[in-house]
Amino acid sequence: MSETAPAHILLVEDDETIALGIKSALEHAGYDVHHFDRGETALVHAETHRPDIALLDIMLPGIDGLEVLRGLKARYSDVPVILLTARGEEDDRVAGLESGADDYVPKPFSMRELIARVRARLRSADTTKRSPESVRVGEVELDLRRRILRRGSVEQRLTTHEAGVLAYLIEHQGRDVTREELLENVWGYSPHMQTRTVDNQILKLRKKVEKVPSDPRYILTVHGIGYRFEP
Repeated sequence: MSETAPAHILLVEDDETIALGIKSALEHAGYDVHHFDRGETALVHAETHRPDIALLDIMLPGIDGLEVLRGLKARYSDVPVILLTARGEEDDRVAGLESGADDYVPKPFSMRELIARVRARLRSADTTKRSPESVRVGEVELDLRRRILRRGSVEQRLTTHEAGVLAYLIEHQGRDVTREELLENVWGYSPHMQTRTVDNQILKLRKKVEKVPSDPRYILTVHGIGYRFEP
């Protein structure tokens, strides 16, 4: 993504009213939005116009949003994808996350929350792009771009949020990072999010990265503030 050009957002939503509302809100926020109501035409567009981020409704005529997701990720593995889902579609959300989706926003949602999620995903993608291709943390080698952690011959996949938190902490290593800062830059604020979300993510990361998770060497707690990464 260029420093001056607005981010190119691929929006795939067949409900015209919802699509117009999203497109208008995102364009007002300064983004370049390309809307399609069918997955087939969206994928054709993506062949020659690489999006910076994609917003996909799951329920579409023709091929569904999950198939569009897989097609996008096959061509552009690092393009973040946010799924737009109905509240009852838990199985679809799980299938989407397992297929490579980076986030989901259940309908109905506020435009303010959606824009916050878009900004967070774009920031996280930009941070990950700036990260070194390989980072060694003690006995662990991290490939943040591909979201892979290696300890010896054993590989583990990192979730989007795990990679985002690590990338952000490593980029700001040696500095105290607040929980609110991580929420804003990795998740994007939303009404139901609490700082405990960050704490739970840190606990999971320490189990993967630290030799002794209960006595961390690299991902340190800064009491009353948040966390700090020490190389």
